[in-house]
Amino acid sequence: MTPDKLNRKIEEYIKTIPSLPVSVSKVLEICNNMNASPADLNYVISLDPVLVGRLLHLLNSAYYGLNHHVTSLVRAIIMLGINTVKNFALSSAVLGNLPINKNNKGLNIKGFWQHSLCVGVTAKLLAKKKKADLEIAEEYFTAGLLHDIGKIPLSAVLSSEYSLMVGNAEREKKPLFIEENSSLGINHCEAGAMIANAWKFEGPVADVVTHHHNLAGYSGNNSKIIYNVAIANYFALINETGFAGDRNPEKPAPEIWKAAGIKESEFEEIKETVHHEIEKAKVFLNIHDIST
Repeated sequence: MTPDKLNRKIEEYIKTIPSLPVSVSKVLEICNNMNASPADLNYVISLDPVLVGRLLHLLNSAYYGLNHHVTSLVRAIIMLGINTVKNFALSSAVLGNLPINKNNKGLNIKGFWQHSLCVGVTAKLLAKKKKADLEIAEEYFTAGLLHDIGKIPLSAVLSSEYSLMVGNAEREKKPLFIEENSSLGINHCEAGAMIANAWKFEGPVADVVTHHHNLAGYSGNNSKIIYNVAIANYFALINETGFAGDRNPEKPAPEIWKAAGIKESEFEEIKETVHHEIEKAKVFLNIHDIST
């Protein structure tokens, strides 16, 4: 299949995916306003009982480990913070709207989401080690959780062919995105960018989805989070937490580690914590009945 034909098939596939709920789009719009307030979010979210339920479920889960049960939406928004609510709404909508075919031959869904959770958790832990506040750290988690969403349309459109390509990358000891480029003329970052464009989400998460394998070519304002997620992705892959089709990941260049302020020795410091945090973070998948 030619790259142009594959692009068209991916575009057609993405058109079959439901649009983000209006409430989530409004949440993203409000949160991008510097003058946004918890009251603004409360009004929009309260119109979507499903989102209210998911938000309160998250806040009262082991992920946050609160000592008391929260039932007030306004209190939940204040406790989580506007940026955290935005990132939860985005990740919740993406997980809820992406068609998940557990029989997909091209992608092991269980392994895929286990890997994605590991990247999100690792990115968040690395950010917190650099003294990032909770709201910023949650953005790192969301970006890590969603970084590989471009693999879903690729594997859905190609299925068996994608599975063979994953095997070929392993046999030839090549990073998966390089095998995608040579075999398909497109990689999962480009497919992810197509989803981000279709759903009109932007900022750090969109940049991570699009550029986590093109670090040298990125010139925007979100390099720190992109570098962090790329390093977290490398950590998840070399530790074989889950499986995202990549047995031979490309190690980020020394200048990337330096710019991110991360040392490889920090991997051992967080390794045990990562697995504990993955268990708590499974609430993001359980809300949508995505088995891990």
